[in-house]
Amino acid sequence: MRINIRNRVRVKPSSETTDMTQIAPGFIPTRHRKSPDFLKMLGLVSRVAPAIREPDPARWTDIGVALMQGDPDMDALLTAMQAHGMRAARAQFETVLSHGIDAVPDAIPELRAFFERYAAIPKWLDRRRIERGAEVFSRCGRHSLYVGRDVALLGGYQASAFNRTLILTGALQKGPARRLAETVQWSLDCTAPGGLAVYGIGWRSTLMVRFIHALVRRSVAARDDWQMADWGLPINQPDMAATLYGALTVPVLGARLLGMPQTRRERDDVAHLVRYVGWLIGVEERWLADTEAASLAQLFEFLLSLTNPDETSPLMAVPLADEPLSRPYPNFRWLRGRIERSMHLSIAWAFLGGDAMRKLGLPKRVLPWYPLLAIPVNLARHTAAAVTPGGRARLARRGRAAQEAYVRGLTPQQHTAVIGESVVEPKHT
Repeated sequence: MRINIRNRVRVKPSSETTDMTQIAPGFIPTRHRKSPDFLKMLGLVSRVAPAIREPDPARWTDIGVALMQGDPDMDALLTAMQAHGMRAARAQFETVLSHGIDAVPDAIPELRAFFERYAAIPKWLDRRRIERGAEVFSRCGRHSLYVGRDVALLGGYQASAFNRTLILTGALQKGPARRLAETVQWSLDCTAPGGLAVYGIGWRSTLMVRFIHALVRRSVAARDDWQMADWGLPINQPDMAATLYGALTVPVLGARLLGMPQTRRERDDVAHLVRYVGWLIGVEERWLADTEAASLAQLFEFLLSLTNPDETSPLMAVPLADEPLSRPYPNFRWLRGRIERSMHLSIAWAFLGGDAMRKLGLPKRVLPWYPLLAIPVNLARHTAAAVTPGGRARLARRGRAAQEAYVRGLTPQQHTAVIGESVVEPKHT
């Protein structure tokens, strides 16, 4: 995979960026509030998932303070790279990412220390669980990607402060198809066989996304139109963790709700994979869970704080909802585009509900026809595979092929890199 960083946002040198030392310790931005919509859901959800409950005051304060916290390791590395000269340091970063630290004998000390740390294996990591979790994700097939698109990504546009980060870094100009393809491709890199081995495709993609997050964080925080006191630090800890769970945990949950049987061990193996990806991408370990139940409880806590829909929500959601209308189908483009749009809206309505759809600028009343058709088909297909010798392995291979075909169908260009939420290039110093 060739990694490419395109020039979209210029990053000011560290001396010109916002001085975070001026922020009082324990400061909580005004965006931190309990979402009325998620509080309404709390009673119902807690009945079927007791682990999901409203955070206590201390926990709630911790989440609010974390809205001002970024990624200390990568932020410090970015500062060092700028001090050494960004052009040369970035070239070293990309060479190490592709060929290993030994390929750059004159690497700056901070770069060497960073890669040595994240090439080391955490004591808690179980490679067998990682591979099993990746196999479960593949076995979910396209339905995991549909749920990731229509529930996590689309529903995530209710987080208005996060939307503003995306808008300021060119998400509207980039278009929904490209951002969707990049996000999905990153999830496929992380769940590829061996993808999370050190210097594997998912490992490299995740560290590149982490680097870009740091560039965006510094660039946006330095802007005069970024309201730090209201919105917090761009791409902060809860933002990163919620996005992580939305990209990798919610799709597996959604596939299960669409008829795919999953054992508790399978679900927890996926959670273990997500925990490792989160560690690589810069999420603090206190926000990472090792079981699906704890992961979903963590995500719900974040959504209580982050879900604040405003005028930016339809700006982001409507183009994504209409994205199928512009896909490069080889034939019957008009008809297929409208069927795909209807399918995705039916999934979104089934999971998000009419009120959330309205706030996203989407139809409030939609017939959930696709989930109703998918559930019995998926249940029969996965049940048959479970009792057939080699059935699950074949289903995983077919599911992976379907996922890769879905990404290829999003845009006519070949995607050569996963580049996260925004594409930026630092100002050369």
